[in-house]
Amino acid sequence: MIDTMTLTKAAAALCGAFLVLLLGKWAAEGIYHKEAHGEASYVIELEEAGEQEEVAEVDFAELMAAADIGKGAKVFNKCKACHTLVDGDNGAGPYLYGVVGRPVGSASGYGSYSSDMSALGGDWTQERLDEFLTKPKAMVANTGMSFSGLKKQSDRVNLIAYLDSLDD
Repeated sequence: MIDTMTLTKAAAALCGAFLVLLLGKWAAEGIYHKEAHGEASYVIELEEAGEQEEVAEVDFAELMAAADIGKGAKVFNKCKACHTLVDGDNGAGPYLYGVVGRPVGSASGYGSYSSDMSALGGDWTQERLDEFLTKPKAMVANTGMSFSGLKKQSDRVNLIAYLDSLDD
């Protein structure tokens, strides 16, 4: 049973909570509204949605022309765990000597290509290597390569230039 004292306490708690809520709202309006501060408030100007800055797309050939082979050799350190640069010397992955221009899935002596990699066909062009190195699993879903990819375009371009320079 509910007696009058319990009912009075519940009503007082409800009224007290409502009073705290109203006082909090009043204090927040005083602190955060512009009219409460007059000229001391800050105005943050935003750009119009139509005035977005255009980003110039750089041609891949221009990027390759500006590539740094020395930096590419440093980026190759990420590949050394699985790949070698000696012709015919395969590691956990195929050797990368002469990979630029070589048919996909054709490193001599390497027989662990996935079916998806073998079915890809074509040659490893500079552009195709760039696409693959961005995120290998996006290009070849069932690749045995566990590497997640190189996010920076400059790293990919420098690495490709380095690999291309080896068989000159």
